[in-house]
Amino acid sequence: QLELVESGGGLVYAGDSLRLSCGATGRTFSSYTLAWFRQAPGKERDYVASISMSGGDIEYADSVKGRFSISRDNGKSAGYLQMNSLKPEDTAVYSCAAGSSLRWLKKGLGIWGQGTQVTVSS
Repeated sequence: QLELVESGGGLVYAGDSLRLSCGATGRTFSSYTLAWFRQAPGKERDYVASISMSGGDIEYADSVKGRFSISRDNGKSAGYLQMNSLKPEDTAVYSCAAGSSLRWLKKGLGIWGQGTQVTVSS
């Protein structure tokens, strides 16, 4: 079974950049759609971005378009989320998820990591 571990979170300031990583172990990463989600305290989980198996199909939530960039390196079994021009409202626990389809992931299904905290201070 595929296992995911996020890393790269931390405390940054408004306007800064941060790169999150999603490392996969236990199974090849290339057969799965990868997506990033985030959840702020007291709020429901929000979709952030997704990338297809080969990396050719990418989409973003409106709230992060133009600022965030999702990518993957199947040779390293890893996914990434480059976050630029960070805002305080980006503060949340960011989780990566892998599954057979984006629809499944948006339902909370598939394989999920434990998440990494991103805090953006003004």
